[in-house]
Amino acid sequence: MPDGERLGRVLETARVNATLAWALSALVVAVAVASVWEGDFAWTAFCVAVAALALVPPVVYRSARVMLPWEVLLVASLPVLGRVLATWWLTTAVTTYLSVAALALVLAVELDVFTAVRMTDGVAGALVVVATMAAAGLWAIVQWTSDVLLGTTLVYVARPITPAVEAASLQALMWDFVAATVCGVLGGAFFVLYVRRRARLAARVPEEGLA
Repeated sequence: MPDGERLGRVLETARVNATLAWALSALVVAVAVASVWEGDFAWTAFCVAVAALALVPPVVYRSARVMLPWEVLLVASLPVLGRVLATWWLTTAVTTYLSVAALALVLAVELDVFTAVRMTDGVAGALVVVATMAAAGLWAIVQWTSDVLLGTTLVYVARPITPAVEAASLQALMWDFVAATVCGVLGGAFFVLYVRRRARLAARVPEEGLA
């Protein structure tokens, strides 16, 4: 294939990927604004985290075409779509932690594609699992802070807070951490088996975005 034709295909693929990624990012930003309006600051923080990570590549490389794979952003946006569509199965804890795993996946993709860092498949998968567990812990802190300061029931399952409520809330939180760990393992497998081996990221990212 001539060099000009190959470059054209890369640019076209990058353009399609960037268009889809920007559309998903815009949706996340819109939901973040709506969450601020509704006073739901925990969801605002989550949406801001997704949007901020999504915008790192185009900001750093100053190119709108240098974007993350749209599939990764789609997984990270599932709970956001659930809020827009008011769909129960998209807003369950398991789906939320799949999205947390996707945040870890975003970090791993950015390190693998846009920096000089190179990881074996085992290290890359472990990074996603550990980062997911860490993000789940941070998310639990955000929810607890919201409960304490804003009177929500994100961690505490009911109010007033009694010993029985404390025990039920702790059990629910532990199951959330179990779900986060399982989702982290699934995210690590997705990263290794799909993102690294099948997604052909080099064909989607213009040359200025490749480390």
